[in-house]
Amino acid sequence: MDAPYLHTCTVQQPRATLGRIHILLHFSAILGLLYYRIKHLLHGDVPIISWGLITCAELIFTLIWLVTQSFRWRPVARSIRPENLPAETELPGVDVFICTADPTKEPVVEVMNTVLSAMSLDYPPEKLAVYLSDDGGAAVTLYAVKEACGFARVWVPFVRKYGIKTICPDAFFSSFGDDERLMAMGRNEFKNEEENIKAAYEVLKKNVEKANSVEGPVRMDRPPYTEVIHDNKESKLPLLVYMSRERRPSRPHRFKAGALNALLRVSGVMSNAPYMLVLDCDMYCNDPSSAKQAMCFHLDQNISTTLSYVQFPQTFYNVSKNDIYDAQSRSAYKNKYQGMDGVGGTICAGTGYYLKKEALYGSPINQHDMTSLFLKAQSQYKKFINSVNSLNDPKIGKEILCDEIIDEAKTLASCTYEENTSWGKEIGYSYNSLLESSYTGYLLHSKGWKSVYLYPKRPCFLGCSTIDMKDALVQLMKWASGLVQVGFSKYSPLTYGFMSRMPLVQNMCYAYFMFSHFLSIPCFLYGIVPPLCFLIGTPVFPKVTSPWFALFTTIFLSSLAEHLYEVLSSGGNLRTWWNEQRIWIIKTVTACLFGCLDVLMKWLGVAKANFRLTNKAIDEEKLRKYEKGKFDFQGAKLFMVPLTFLVVFNVVCFIFGMKRLVSERNFEEIFGQGFLSFYCLVLSYPILEGLVSKKDK
Repeated sequence: MDAPYLHTCTVQQPRATLGRIHILLHFSAILGLLYYRIKHLLHGDVPIISWGLITCAELIFTLIWLVTQSFRWRPVARSIRPENLPAETELPGVDVFICTADPTKEPVVEVMNTVLSAMSLDYPPEKLAVYLSDDGGAAVTLYAVKEACGFARVWVPFVRKYGIKTICPDAFFSSFGDDERLMAMGRNEFKNEEENIKAAYEVLKKNVEKANSVEGPVRMDRPPYTEVIHDNKESKLPLLVYMSRERRPSRPHRFKAGALNALLRVSGVMSNAPYMLVLDCDMYCNDPSSAKQAMCFHLDQNISTTLSYVQFPQTFYNVSKNDIYDAQSRSAYKNKYQGMDGVGGTICAGTGYYLKKEALYGSPINQHDMTSLFLKAQSQYKKFINSVNSLNDPKIGKEILCDEIIDEAKTLASCTYEENTSWGKEIGYSYNSLLESSYTGYLLHSKGWKSVYLYPKRPCFLGCSTIDMKDALVQLMKWASGLVQVGFSKYSPLTYGFMSRMPLVQNMCYAYFMFSHFLSIPCFLYGIVPPLCFLIGTPVFPKVTSPWFALFTTIFLSSLAEHLYEVLSSGGNLRTWWNEQRIWIIKTVTACLFGCLDVLMKWLGVAKANFRLTNKAIDEEKLRKYEKGKFDFQGAKLFMVPLTFLVVFNVVCFIFGMKRLVSERNFEEIFGQGFLSFYCLVLSYPILEGLVSKKDK
């Protein structure tokens, strides 16, 4: 008898069909444009320098547009059938990994809310373990997790008793939990319990904030430390473990990838669950059923043998109505990820994904005998070696966490353990990129592993987005630098990916993520060459009366229409479309450009790899400005230099160019430069808006 199906996968046929038709028509127009450019260049009847630069820009636009269309080829939508899951006693174990690094940039109370939400997942507590990695080695974090554990003894039974879905305490006691509190009000004893628990939560916050106010600096030189905060054998709460891996100035730190690999080893000798959930410290669980949703894929016999991870979207609770910085990344999470899912699996976003640990130890073809990969197989580490080979053992988590296991866990979190091993190369998260999860996901797909993407109606995870220009651009620059660095390494999609087990269309998707940041080059060329030619009277575009002008107009309008359709079909509106057009230009000529330059400086040896931790602390003044839809350029002056230059250059060229055309009565060329006016408007508006708001202040 066939097992009941656990999920369905549906191709979004109308969207795929329209996408393919548009690809064919738009690409035909692009070929015509390139023919027009190259023909005139070969005949030598046009200025070579200006036309050559514009042709190079349009060739780059074309290549990146081509790889972008891979996301539109076969978009899919997935649904689940959790009612067909096996009984809870038969479910596999899940380890939750939460990483934090600096209590000054990552508020400790917020981190504890993430820990508490993970402990409240609707999953058998004896099969759930929560691990907190503290790369700052901060005493306040250890103190806070102990306080949070005490609060969890009343919080977790409370949410399970009343079936509460908003399992993050801070969210539940805010306006986000109003609906659930009203629904539960009708039940006896709820109000009294809620008041008592809210009072306990306020005490927790007060104690943690008080301890944080006297916290010293992050310790850069410290031994490894591991402590079991709660053993799940005592009560019906998950296992809770605090880990601070060893850190020495003379040893490579490996940033988040090193923390995840240490957690992978430490969890192996403690709970040894076959699956793991990775969360950013500010990305709390918003739906207690997320683990069971993920198991609808991992336990499906039709895909489980090659499935590495289930990715959920990153959703943010503090995104304003206008989302002026595109913090929600609508294009990625509502379009590109579904498109990539249909051709082999989506990129790993770094948080909110359930991963099969076996995938980090080998390929789907040979994933059982992995002991040979561990070059450091001395007797004192055999507990961990054995745990790797017994990941699917149904007796997971039955061992008593004795002192011997704690001691081995500390050794596994030391700096010296990875010496002369394959960690960071063949095993675990890769150390070749600061974007450890995205790069490791790429390598998994190259080995033949698959992944799936689930976009549920209720967000399973909610996080805190950036609310000012500086943090948004710093974050994007970090991503751009990491991805471009991979694109030019020996693991580039153009070489390694092309020869791997990854499908061609999926490899094109990765090529987009790694090379799309080079759009900064053609954008810069388009921001300099046409205005300069317009100023001096050198035409680089056909006249309005020429049939070729219609071709240029068609491509321009087709690109805008493609983006508009994508926005409207994913629940956006015209304001969303305008905001995305605007912030795309800003980010492309600033953060993407600096990200590419960062890679160049590292290659020249001028700069070294540096992990830039995004500031999660909320500034009330910035928040008010963000909610009003006003750009905040404070602190982002360096990023704004290239954009400000382009704005001033475009405006000056346009004013004096128009003056020349009016004096010549060349109204045809005035009309033909309409698209350039639009470009200047889109480019200039954010800067002008920022200057006006600064003046008002």
